[in-house]
Amino acid sequence: MPEGHTLHRLARRQQRLLGGQVVAVSSPQGRFATEAAILDGMVFARAQAWGKHLVQSYRPVGAGRSRADERLVHIHLGLYGAFTEGTTPMAEPVGQVRMRVVGAQVGIDLRGPNQCALIAPDELDALVARLGPDPLRADADPSLAYEAISRSARPIGALLMDQKVIAGIGNVYRAEVLFRAGIDPLREGKQISRGEFDGIWRDLLRLMPIGVRRGKMHVVRAEHDHGAPSYAVDRPRTYVYRRAGEKCRICGTEVRTSTLDGRNLFWCPGCQT
Repeated sequence: MPEGHTLHRLARRQQRLLGGQVVAVSSPQGRFATEAAILDGMVFARAQAWGKHLVQSYRPVGAGRSRADERLVHIHLGLYGAFTEGTTPMAEPVGQVRMRVVGAQVGIDLRGPNQCALIAPDELDALVARLGPDPLRADADPSLAYEAISRSARPIGALLMDQKVIAGIGNVYRAEVLFRAGIDPLREGKQISRGEFDGIWRDLLRLMPIGVRRGKMHVVRAEHDHGAPSYAVDRPRTYVYRRAGEKCRICGTEVRTSTLDGRNLFWCPGCQT
C-alpha cells in the first residue's frame, strides 16, 4: 500500500497539472458515473493529502471560495489503486478506469482504488479528525501522537502503523525510523521517552519530504549507503526492511523478521534495544 509521501506527491502533481482548470470528469467503468456527472465541467480547485488519503476539490465555474460550493472526492488507493496520466486528447480507456479527469493538456485515470467517493465538507472534517498528525502537513501537532503513544501498552511498531496515531506511516518508514532511532519495535509505547519520540518525529520530517521530491524512499545515511544491494532492483537500500537473514549494515547482526498485527516486521536485535 502506498505510504503517505506517495499521496502527497500525487496531490502536488495533480494540483500542478490541473489546478484552476475547467475539467471533464467521467467514469468509463461506470461505478462513479453519477458523481462524475456532477463534477463534469467544474473547476479543479485543488488536491490535498492527509496521510494515505487524497482529496480533490472541485468548484462550479465562477463560484467563490465558500466551502458550501466545494465538491470533494475522497480517494484511498488501498493495495491496488493507481493513477496514470496521458496527454490530450486522451486515448480510449484501458482496463477498469473508475474516474477520468481531463484538463486542457493532461488527463488522469484512476484505477482500482479502495475508495473513490463524493463527500461533503463535514465528512472531510470527520475523516481528518480520525487521523493522527501527518508529518508532511504544516499543521501537524506531534504532541497528539506522543500522548497516544505514551498511554499505550501496545508495541511502538504497531503504534507507528496506526493511522489514528500518526497518519501516513507504512511498513517501510516504520521499520527504518525505528532502526535509525535504535528502538526495538516490540517495546511498549509507554516505554518510549519524549526525547525518543521527538527524535523519531524529526527523522520523519527529514525522510518523508525526500520521498515526496524523489518519488522513492531514501532511508540509508550516506556513510552506510554501500555494500549489500537493495531489496529490489529499482529500490534504494534499506537498513532492515525486507533484509531478513542478511547482516546488519552497521553491526553485522542478522536482521530478524516476525509479524505484528498481520504485517511483516523487520529489525536488528543488535542495534535496536
